[in-house]
Amino acid sequence: MSLETTINGAIKTAMLGKQEAELRALRAIKAALLLAKTADGANGELNEADEIKLLQKLAKQRKDSLEIFQQQNREDLAKKEQEELDVIEKFLPKQLDEQELRGIITGIIGKTGASSPADMGKVMGVATKELAGKADGKMISTIVKELLAK
Repeated sequence: MSLETTINGAIKTAMLGKQEAELRALRAIKAALLLAKTADGANGELNEADEIKLLQKLAKQRKDSLEIFQQQNREDLAKKEQEELDVIEKFLPKQLDEQELRGIITGIIGKTGASSPADMGKVMGVATKELAGKADGKMISTIVKELLAK
């Protein structure tokens, strides 16, 4: 079942349950899907990888906004962003924890033969492809820097 079909079903459920926060997030996802499908160069369909990238982009936007609102002590707006982020994360694949990520990245470093921070680009290229949708890019970068600095 495509993400769009899943989202449409979830929208109906949220409308019937009068769940405003969930409905707001689901409508944002649906709007982003429609924009991506009708963008220049798009063939009207999104594959699973594109859907995951789109959800990650939406989640990152919410996280960034959440951070800003918390810094400015705007708890009312921060709460809305957190609610939307929670809904978006339901549709993303399970994220790897730090220990699992360290193990995978250590393996990638071994495969690529990287030995110093100068090899970071080589490791990041492989790591971002292998871990697409499974981990946050910022966390991957931090762990790669730390492991290559040893």
